[in-house]
Amino acid sequence: MNRTTLRSGAALTLALAALTASALPASAHVRVTPDATASGGYAALTFRVPNESDKASTTKLAVTLPQDRPLASVSVRPVPGWTAKVTTEKLPEKVTANELTLSEAPRTITWTADSTAAGIAPGEYQEFAISAGPLPKPGTLTLPAKQTYSDGEVYDWSDLPKADGEEPENPAPSFEVTAAEEGGHDATADEGGETATPAAPTATADSSDTLARVLGGLALVVALAGAGLALRGRRRV
Repeated sequence: MNRTTLRSGAALTLALAALTASALPASAHVRVTPDATASGGYAALTFRVPNESDKASTTKLAVTLPQDRPLASVSVRPVPGWTAKVTTEKLPEKVTANELTLSEAPRTITWTADSTAAGIAPGEYQEFAISAGPLPKPGTLTLPAKQTYSDGEVYDWSDLPKADGEEPENPAPSFEVTAAEEGGHDATADEGGETATPAAPTATADSSDTLARVLGGLALVVALAGAGLALRGRRRV
């Protein structure tokens, strides 16, 4: 019985360790999830910010918006205990897109915790959402972010994908803008840029969350199998 139980426990521990190791990297980065991706439309963009420190709280998040493919309108969803600021800058040159000619556009969005206690504590995460648009032409829209901790450490999430397809160490939040839909565009906020409450991101848009759920289910199956083997070993004695 002891040998059977030990073997089952060892196998279970190794399996769970492997599953946990593969699940963590997918959820450890600052990511952005859009609720719509059609070019020319408006979308609610939700930034998920996990705290990766075991001793400090996240107290600031700054997201940089592109100037070569600018977003004409940006509004933020309030987060209790945090202050949001949208900074507009002049573009290097005028950009014409979606029947708009822009000489300036929102450049940075900064969320700052009103106090350390309001920050994202170790083991926690927070979501920050904006309504933005019109979305530019199809292609990857990259939104670099800087995450500041209460101890002064700054994580710079701005690495672009590697040529070999491997994920970089500090990937920038990004998503794919798709072709405009026939008959018009998707609008999740009014085109005047007034404050609106973005819809929650869909579960299908967050592939890493889906992966985590699948791995969690596999871990449960392994745990049940290990428990069954241990029980059979006891019954044979």
